[in-house]
Amino acid sequence: MATEEDNVGNIKRQLAKIFDVSLRATVPDETDVEPLVAACAGKFGDYQCNNAMGLWSKIKGKGTQFRGPPSVGQTIMKNLPPSEIIESSSVAGPGFVNVVISKNWIAKTIQNMLIDGIDTWSPRLPFKRAVVDFSSPNIAKEMHVGHLRSTIIGDTLARMLEFSNVDVLRRNHVGDWGTQFGMLIEFLFEKFPNWEEVTETAIGDLQTFYKASKQRFDSDPAFKEKAQQAVVLLQGGEPKYRKAWAQICEISRNEFNRVYERLGVQLEEKGESFYNPYIPNVIKELTDKGLVEESQGARVIFIDGINIPLIVVKSDGGFNYASTDLAAIWYRLNEEKAEWIIYVTDVGQQQHFDMVFRAGKRAGWLPLEDNKYPKTTHVGFGLVLGEDGKRFRTRNTEVVRLVDLLDEAKNRSKAALIEREKAAEWTEAELEQIAEAVGYGAVKYADLKNNRLTNYTFNFDQMLNDKGNTAVYLLYAHARICSIIRKSGKNIEELKKTGTIVLEHEDERVLGLHLLQFAEVVEEACTNLLPNVLCEYLYNLSEIFTKKFYSNCQVVGSAQETSRLLLCEATGTVMRKCFHLLGIVPVYKI
Repeated sequence: MATEEDNVGNIKRQLAKIFDVSLRATVPDETDVEPLVAACAGKFGDYQCNNAMGLWSKIKGKGTQFRGPPSVGQTIMKNLPPSEIIESSSVAGPGFVNVVISKNWIAKTIQNMLIDGIDTWSPRLPFKRAVVDFSSPNIAKEMHVGHLRSTIIGDTLARMLEFSNVDVLRRNHVGDWGTQFGMLIEFLFEKFPNWEEVTETAIGDLQTFYKASKQRFDSDPAFKEKAQQAVVLLQGGEPKYRKAWAQICEISRNEFNRVYERLGVQLEEKGESFYNPYIPNVIKELTDKGLVEESQGARVIFIDGINIPLIVVKSDGGFNYASTDLAAIWYRLNEEKAEWIIYVTDVGQQQHFDMVFRAGKRAGWLPLEDNKYPKTTHVGFGLVLGEDGKRFRTRNTEVVRLVDLLDEAKNRSKAALIEREKAAEWTEAELEQIAEAVGYGAVKYADLKNNRLTNYTFNFDQMLNDKGNTAVYLLYAHARICSIIRKSGKNIEELKKTGTIVLEHEDERVLGLHLLQFAEVVEEACTNLLPNVLCEYLYNLSEIFTKKFYSNCQVVGSAQETSRLLLCEATGTVMRKCFHLLGIVPVYKI
């Protein structure tokens, strides 16, 4: 267990330590008992320890003094050490031990967070370094909504792990290598004899350039032969071809960066070409370990229970995705010392990654047990659908350009603000900034609030609605909290030092308890790699604040003004951290 200081804001972890003491006293001979503590919404308490039934099945027949799960539960409750956290405890049903959390302890813990900062509430995870491999578009091809999902989900997972004190290597595994570069380079030479001076503007849209070169490749045998020769020269390191390749990659990279800048996403590129030099030795190691076999001229690894083999060297001697991905795992484990490698791609790639990971286990790179580190996980996600229920595209069946999509979200958000006559109140810079925060935030939240494995429908009207579970509603709720504090005329920094939080009203206590569940929610979202868990928490926080606390507890001008202003500030602080973890920029006025 981590130390008390480590989990200062994590009720679940704190209670687990208390119940651990009780369980050791209750069944001293059972050594492998982990406390099972969960939040509960029942009328009996705030949290529940659910060990009694499991313990009873272990100890019955061993000459125990217990008569059944309820008596085990009673003894667990009696053996609880004194603690300022627990106000009262009781046993229900088949031995469930319910505890009510002390409202004084909730108030004190929130007050300490306001003084010491919310980072004191960050979870402590059982590993120190992770690779998150996300976004990963293909050079010379347009980024599409699938890449949008990977980018948004991957960025949020990286942010949550970073908040939890994990060293995160954010990796953009771009498709920058392969046979298509032969045709692109030859087409560049043909179209632009002075190709070294050629600019982005001259080439124009890379997607169109790619299509034109592909058309040429398919229809002209002489060009096809030159393109295939170009691949050999490129892979052999011929300087002219390397330079042309680097130029095409750079133009593509600039296009990707326009998306990343709008989304506020940081990535370090290590594309397929980066791992290329490592492939031969990795294949040799796998061959020496007896994993690689000959099959129909190719070299493959057979995986138990899967009827198609993993091809690691094609019959023409070339490498493929599997060879690159195995080299990347080897590099990430041995060179980057990653303990958890997380791949964020669509669910369609599940089987490919499953085969690659199982090859890594057979090679002895990864432990056989899934719950041990180092480990690898594929984070799959569903499709983005249009309102017709089909894959999201524009009218002419082309995939939507992400830059245009994001700009439209911002423009619609700006139009809504102008309609509400904000242009008269704010400067042009403020209008732009808030329109961006709301527009881009709306796109991100609409994606993240769904369980990532499901498909979701992309709908501007829904995502920009200021009612319901949307970023707009949440950002407005945050702005309202800031407005309450501003209107009080009080210096909130001074109040943090001199004021005291008191949770007398039932709705104050409900809000306080929910605020304190932030750390365990982030921990759950990190452990299961599910951002929607954090979205649900944030939406519920907003609802509790607005519909319970603010509706029933007057803030400004009340006898409890200082305490309630501090609760407003604590809610704002937790909301801002949630926004940060979701990659959403908060707004302070609306």
